[in-house]
Amino acid sequence: MSSRRYPARPLLGVGAVIFQGGSVLLIERGQEPLKGWWTLPGGLVETGERLDQALRREVLEETGLIVEPLTVAAVFERIMPDAEGRTEFHYVIIDYLCRPSGGSLAWGSDVADARWVRLDGMGALKIAPGTPPVIEKALAIWREMDA
Repeated sequence: MSSRRYPARPLLGVGAVIFQGGSVLLIERGQEPLKGWWTLPGGLVETGERLDQALRREVLEETGLIVEPLTVAAVFERIMPDAEGRTEFHYVIIDYLCRPSGGSLAWGSDVADARWVRLDGMGALKIAPGTPPVIEKALAIWREMDA
């Protein structure tokens, strides 16, 4: 497996945008990159794993929830250079709008916290750059589906 830091090529990840009432599920990252920042649950796709399988596995590992992926909400690219300008992290993340279908909220070892955050209360948290626009895109799709 290639290293997450200074990868030879971009790494493929999946993320989940999960709404409940007027809230979205966010996790506080417990590891680098972005340790201490709040973002969407998700992680890397393993070789031979389908995207929806990776999404379900990662969400369950990180949040204790079982989800049903509904549709792609956004494709997001996170490139993080180091102090010398070299690419330290490079991820291409496919974010899915998901519906919770089971489990109970409990976070895994690589997550510092997980909680339902009111959409109008996200400003109180240190949200990872790029996360709010993904949530906004997913919310627009959610509202269209719900109409």
